[in-house]
Amino acid sequence: MAHIDSTEKFKQAYTGPRPDILQLLPASPKMVLDVGCSDGTLGASIKQHWPIATVIGMELSEPMGAVAASRIDQVFIGDIEAPESLAGLAGQKFDVVIFADILEHLRDPWKMLGRIRPYLTPDSIVVASIPNVRHIDTIYHLVVKGEWPYRDRGIHDRTHMRFFTKKNIFDMFASEHLEIVQMTSNYRLLERPHPINRHARRFAILGMGPFLAFQYLFVARLKPTN
Repeated sequence: MAHIDSTEKFKQAYTGPRPDILQLLPASPKMVLDVGCSDGTLGASIKQHWPIATVIGMELSEPMGAVAASRIDQVFIGDIEAPESLAGLAGQKFDVVIFADILEHLRDPWKMLGRIRPYLTPDSIVVASIPNVRHIDTIYHLVVKGEWPYRDRGIHDRTHMRFFTKKNIFDMFASEHLEIVQMTSNYRLLERPHPINRHARRFAILGMGPFLAFQYLFVARLKPTN
């Protein structure tokens, strides 16, 4: 981020221990790459749960990366889409690669997934979360209000460069030879945090799931080669 103010806004929206991500990790991860590691809160939670794990982070923001470096084993700071950004990972293999609310911020998330494949083994997993642009809030603002709801966080974060539905997510991973083997959803009736959202899952089972899924979380593996 260019300014401390914008970094602070990003920090408020995208930091946290992420128990929803933690529950998708394997029983005892040893090597974890957290792409877009923010201030390292998620990585620190991983190390707390599995002290044996080595967590390496990649982060665009220098102030946030500096904080992360005090919490996890190593942090590479800079543009993760730059051609040389993965040079420091040469020769390494990871049990888990995490993209927690980061792919939608990239210019070319498809290419990023392809670039990460050499660092995976057949037993590795990619764990990711991506907001669902098909949420009813998008439909309401486009159809009823006739506007795109630019916001500082959430589905319509003004810093998002790409937007995805469930089908888009599956297509993107398949195009980069990754197979989604597990998926779950965080549901919201309202796009913003609100106590009423605790009831969203009840409505989702009535066929409203694609329109109430605020965020998809999933696990992917390399497609088997014949």
